[in-house]
Amino acid sequence: MKINMTPLSDPAYLTRRQFFGRNALGLGTAALATLLGRDLQAADAKRQIGGLPGYPQFTPKAKHVIYLLQNGAPPHVDTYDYKPGMEKFRGQELPESVHKNQRLSTMTAGQKQKLVLPPFTPFRQHGQCGAWIGDFLPHIASIVDEVTFIKSMHTTQVNHAPAITFFLTGAELPGRPSMGAWATYGLGSEADDFPGFVVMTSRDKEATCGQIFYDFYWGSGFLPTRFQGVKFRGSGDPVLYLSNPDGQSREVRRGLLDDLAQLNELKYAEFGDPEIVTRIAQYEMAYKMQASVPGLTDLSTEPESVLKMYGPDVSRQGSFAYNCLMARRLVERGVRFVQCVHAGCDHHRNLSTQFEIQCRDTDQPSAALVADLKQRGLLDDTLVIWGGEFGRTPFCQGDINDKKTLGRDHHPYCFTIWMAGGGVKRGFSYGQSDDFAYNPAVNPVHVHDFQATVLHLLGIDHEKLTYRFQGRDFRLTDVHGRVVKEILV
Repeated sequence: MKINMTPLSDPAYLTRRQFFGRNALGLGTAALATLLGRDLQAADAKRQIGGLPGYPQFTPKAKHVIYLLQNGAPPHVDTYDYKPGMEKFRGQELPESVHKNQRLSTMTAGQKQKLVLPPFTPFRQHGQCGAWIGDFLPHIASIVDEVTFIKSMHTTQVNHAPAITFFLTGAELPGRPSMGAWATYGLGSEADDFPGFVVMTSRDKEATCGQIFYDFYWGSGFLPTRFQGVKFRGSGDPVLYLSNPDGQSREVRRGLLDDLAQLNELKYAEFGDPEIVTRIAQYEMAYKMQASVPGLTDLSTEPESVLKMYGPDVSRQGSFAYNCLMARRLVERGVRFVQCVHAGCDHHRNLSTQFEIQCRDTDQPSAALVADLKQRGLLDDTLVIWGGEFGRTPFCQGDINDKKTLGRDHHPYCFTIWMAGGGVKRGFSYGQSDDFAYNPAVNPVHVHDFQATVLHLLGIDHEKLTYRFQGRDFRLTDVHGRVVKEILV
């Protein structure tokens, strides 16, 4: 008896795309079920939407992360890592036993002298913990009793883009998922009408820092693209194309999206491509954001006292202060991971001029964010991270006698970051650099250790959150990393 087989049912007729699409059906079906079944969950404003079964793997200390990434690298010698003993070596050659001829950027690799440049500003002790902070950061100095400083961070990259990529994705080359994508892939979000991962960028008003914001800093890599960060713009509508076209009502828009979803579901049934699920999810999220974003950006609901906390730039869309306030408002609404990237710290030849301006732009908003989260009861389960991709050299770049043009070069071998809230100790300092703030002397912390610790605070075992791609199980920390338990509450 002859059996009639259609091309779609006969494997011999399947295209390569159809074959692989159908083999991805299991993953796509699970994702689609998560997407379409979310409205069947209990109406709890703080419920978890999406995420992997069994995640978090243990009780998390933090439910949200706000990463204040200082693109360009602030100088640790002039901010948090006080080395008064450097003063007696001012202008002297840094001993080779300290720098060990380690690799430097091309801007100082050929510089004939490495003359010691002590802290550019006075330092004072602050808080009950007695932390030493440079005078250009008076507001951060006021919150040191909420902060854990890590003064022995080190990394491998000496240039900005690969160093930032390493911090955010665990690899120096683009193409891996960013930390925010990993977090939302594993944990989902508490927000039904906002993305789980939101990104905002800002830069110094004088535009002295030439660093570029690359999309792969918040990309999803090989994870489904619905986990990539959604960038909120610094001017105009925060997200493009949210407004309906002229003459189209919200009801008409709803009908169009419903019809489009049905077409996409038919296509998904045919190909099993998980990216079709992403398309359905993103159209639906965009519709919800039409109603949620205007409320997010309406600062008229903020008390004047709160606006003053963040400083005079808070009402200027696209400023670091504005983004810090938006970050607090986003985590209030259940967003899992907020990444605020600010470019302005790249002080090669303008340390004496631009450094103070940069501190003025970022100091008050950073401190206000921590204080604001605390007064609202959000700091306990929100982890705030502040730091750059590396530090800056303890020796002078340029002519040490020309104050107007001296600076500091990139320095990956030891630098400082800080964290607050979300399960880290308060008023605590971990790790220590050597007498010249050049290399770690006590308890070095690598980038992968930092990543493992952040995931741990979110209730994730960094060795178990993996994704199979091209025949290998990948993870944020590659095959490295230890949780720095000494800084945890």
